[in-house]
Amino acid sequence: MSNGQNGAVVVARDVTRRYGEGDTAVDALRGVTVDIAPGKATALMGPSGSGKSTLMHILAGLDKPTSGSVDIAGTEITTLGDNDLTKLRREHIGFVFQFFNLLPMLTARENILLPLTIAGEKPDDEWFGQLVRDVGLEDRLSHRPSELSGGQQQRVAIARALVSKPTVLFADEPTGNLDSATSAEILELLRRSVEEYGQTIVMVTHDARAAAVAQRVLFLADGSIVRDLGDCDAHTIHSVMEELAAA
Repeated sequence: MSNGQNGAVVVARDVTRRYGEGDTAVDALRGVTVDIAPGKATALMGPSGSGKSTLMHILAGLDKPTSGSVDIAGTEITTLGDNDLTKLRREHIGFVFQFFNLLPMLTARENILLPLTIAGEKPDDEWFGQLVRDVGLEDRLSHRPSELSGGQQQRVAIARALVSKPTVLFADEPTGNLDSATSAEILELLRRSVEEYGQTIVMVTHDARAAAVAQRVLFLADGSIVRDLGDCDAHTIHSVMEELAAA
């Protein structure tokens, strides 16, 4: 796998995103430049409408910027056609969503293996076994989502995102639909995937405790990155958020 500039696995340069035209145009991103380092978790935070979700969708190739460029694992994705982009996402990107996005008719095992099934690949039994143990789902693999708790469903979603060993895992409000105790377990799981698997994570969250798991926190306001902090605690993150909200 080739990396982009400075060893970064995701490189965004002067990314803008404009919705609409003329007087009704909205600039969701205004020239964002950022490098995402490998083997670390980066949290994207900011008030509602700050552009954090738009930025994540563009970094993950789910949306195209109006201008600027994005590289993933050394490949410029903004110029790729749909088929090549789908292939790149399949090879390099994992997703975890707030509402789990599991297929209700599939068992936990089938949901976890879905990315490999779609790609026509056989699972690595040793890796699958380790992953299932690490997320604590050994005795739940034959259950369908309706038979699982919210926390268990999110564990299935995380295992599904990790099963193909993606270059980057994107997590969109991964604890937004969970109670605080379950949230803490899911955050611990994400933290361990960074420490034990060397997984790169980009996470959008409004929860200071979730962002505190990350080694870097980027704060957005009005479509721009306005603060870039290294390792910090939830209290510091909360203070910055309050400061931005008051600005």
